[in-house]
Amino acid sequence: MARGSLRIYLGAAPGVGKTVAMLDEAHRRLSRGTDVVVGYVETHGRAHTAVMLEGLEVLPRREVDHRGSRLTELDVAGVLARRPEVVLVDELAHTNVTPDDAASGSGTGAGAGAGHEKRWQDVEELLDAGIDVISTVNIQHLESLNDVVESITGIRQQETVPDEVVRRADQVQLVDMSPEALRRRMAHGNIYGPDKVDAALANYFRTGNLSALREIALLWLADRVDEALERYRADQGISEPWPARERVVVALTGGPGSETLLRRGARIATRASGGDLIACHVRSAEGLATTEPAVLTRLRRLAADLGAEFHDVSGHDVAEAILDHARGVNATQIVVGVSRRSRWQQILRPSIASEVADGSGEIDVHLVSHEGSRVGRRRRRAGGLPVRRVVGGLLLAVVSLAALTGLLVATREGHTLSLDLLLYLALTVACALVGGIWPALFCAVVGSLVVNWFFTEPRGTLTISDPPNALALAVFVLVAMAVSSVVNVAARRTEQAVSAERESAALAAMSRDLLAEPRPLPALLDRARGDLGMRRAVLGEVHPDGPATVVASTDPALPTGGLLPTDTTWAVDVAVDDGVHLLLDGPPVAAEDQRVVNAYAAHAAILHAREQLVRAARDAAGLARDNAARTTLLAAVSHDLRTPLSSIKAGVSTLRQAGLDLSADDEAELLESVEESADRLDALIGNLLDLSRLETGALRAHHHSVDLLDAVVSTVRTTSEPGRVDVDLEADLPLVRADLGLLDRVLANLVENALRHSGDADVRLTAGRIGSRVELRVVDRGPGVEDADKERIFAAFQRVGDSPQGDGLGLGLAVARGLTTVMGGTLVPEDTPGGGLTMVVSLPLAPTDTEEDA
Repeated sequence: MARGSLRIYLGAAPGVGKTVAMLDEAHRRLSRGTDVVVGYVETHGRAHTAVMLEGLEVLPRREVDHRGSRLTELDVAGVLARRPEVVLVDELAHTNVTPDDAASGSGTGAGAGAGHEKRWQDVEELLDAGIDVISTVNIQHLESLNDVVESITGIRQQETVPDEVVRRADQVQLVDMSPEALRRRMAHGNIYGPDKVDAALANYFRTGNLSALREIALLWLADRVDEALERYRADQGISEPWPARERVVVALTGGPGSETLLRRGARIATRASGGDLIACHVRSAEGLATTEPAVLTRLRRLAADLGAEFHDVSGHDVAEAILDHARGVNATQIVVGVSRRSRWQQILRPSIASEVADGSGEIDVHLVSHEGSRVGRRRRRAGGLPVRRVVGGLLLAVVSLAALTGLLVATREGHTLSLDLLLYLALTVACALVGGIWPALFCAVVGSLVVNWFFTEPRGTLTISDPPNALALAVFVLVAMAVSSVVNVAARRTEQAVSAERESAALAAMSRDLLAEPRPLPALLDRARGDLGMRRAVLGEVHPDGPATVVASTDPALPTGGLLPTDTTWAVDVAVDDGVHLLLDGPPVAAEDQRVVNAYAAHAAILHAREQLVRAARDAAGLARDNAARTTLLAAVSHDLRTPLSSIKAGVSTLRQAGLDLSADDEAELLESVEESADRLDALIGNLLDLSRLETGALRAHHHSVDLLDAVVSTVRTTSEPGRVDVDLEADLPLVRADLGLLDRVLANLVENALRHSGDADVRLTAGRIGSRVELRVVDRGPGVEDADKERIFAAFQRVGDSPQGDGLGLGLAVARGLTTVMGGTLVPEDTPGGGLTMVVSLPLAPTDTEEDA
């Protein structure tokens, strides 16, 4: 029996219309005569979805007794008995309800599909029976994206489906909608009931969340499309690239002009809408470093800035490695620099650009000229064998030639010309191993002359009477030169490999160790001193108007901030930043270690810049705290003390007014008002004095674990109209980290502001957990504030938007935001769905007992 096909409608978020799209497809197939039934569709109380079910055959559901309730699930046995061509099964990630009698295997829960934990397993059973299935799932329910969605929305999905199930689907169709349109659909009540709209819009259905989920869905589906395309090409044996999407590969060798090539490739990719840019750095397969680490780092950073992927590949043939990589990523274009070789060099061997162009096939190749492509003589890279080895090789050649010649002359009758040539060839190889190419060439030439003079007829002359002997001598010279050249190259490669290994080990150990160092800059200097064999390492700063000072040092006699000695001749003096130098005291640095010195200098520059940024951030934070403290204190005094003082003055003035006949009740009421205002004033002054204690010039908040519900209820009771405030907070909200006194002032200001501007409508307070924070929302139904004015309302002495003219000094919201910031929270405004303004106070969760102990 052929397995059924699976079609999935993938939603970017709840409410985008997956179920409606599935039902629309069912009606389309029904109109063509296909036998379509509804196995399980959840309408969620949406009228439009219910209407779409009309005209479709709906199979009875399986009833399940669960904890005293009677619930329904997909009846797999009923679907198998009905055997339609197509069945609709909604909510693929759903977890099936476990029946109370599942342990006994009897009752209403028994039958096909009753033992499956997940609905996708029910669907697999239907597919195995040869029935086509159409289903739906949201992107947040994919198992691989569960943690990603949680980090964005703060909500962990309990119901998930394995990615492989969705990947195996024969068709996956994305159902998408813009965040703004989805929020409008939510506000109109087309997704959730009116009682859940505000909470949904304020939490899961925030614009940022919806945009992120939409992007995740598009990227996931795009990757699946690429996988399907690659799988099809592999199945069909297609190796040539298909231009389904423009992919531009920029070939980089790290030489001059690499940055130009990368920027040119970015412009080419930009012209192709949606084109991918891939930077491909090719290194030798021999493992030797051919590109400076600093250059490679710069290229990686530039690729990231241009939005390109950076791939590091190796190969014996650079051109073939570029082409293999381009075909592997299904590239449509290759950007490569023109050759820097001279004409005669290109005749001897084609350039990399020419080989890439010749072997590209269907891939377009762009040859780009750059500043490093001028043809001319290139200076040979300096840095051969040490002089002492060359001199040693020459001495070995002279001494060995004399000794071997004397030995062979003394035993002239016991050997042949071929043996003589092999002995001199062995001597040439030994000279090449010791001193390189020049001692070997000297040995080969002199050895051929010696053999000609002493051992070739006629002896004692440079004339050769026997042509085969002349040919043997010529071959000897050529072989000796070739072997000495190969041996010399091998010796150079060995030196380079050892140097590269030492450099790589030093850099890797340095990077690893610095990550764990509490003071990385002194640790870096100490490692540089040890690796390079120096007596001391110093990072010094030269001041244009004063003496040079020590930034960091390995010498206890040179403390940080002290003066640099002027009588020291430094072996290494490398500038790492403006006015900052890396100074090493000790023996001269070998030329092959200069790359290591440069690497240490680059690390020192990064660490020094980081320390400067940390100090600047610390100073700026201190100044910001000082300013926040002064601003908050002055604003609180001028705003919050005004009301009780006015009440006290009014009451006392009335009591002292001459000729005013007050009854005992009126007088008692005035005295009570004066007393309440005095108590409130005393409490405010006490809070302000306690909270205005400065430490290092900054206002400090006394953080505690605060029950937000208790704090809100306590504050609402003291407001001017507590009966108009609707507190709708969950009873199990986690504790927040805040200062109770400051939090009371923040809530009082926000609630009073909302009451003043809501007209006759009530003010609503809600709260919910978002990741590692709790958001408290003060919702009013006033006229609202324009987006352009939402930051201005927090400025002191501002009355903007929904604030009536002439009411208050415009300090309440400024004080509220200042105190919230001091507590480590945030205060931001949002539009209230349906009109009005919502103030959102975000506070961090209180640490757990384990975190406090740590």
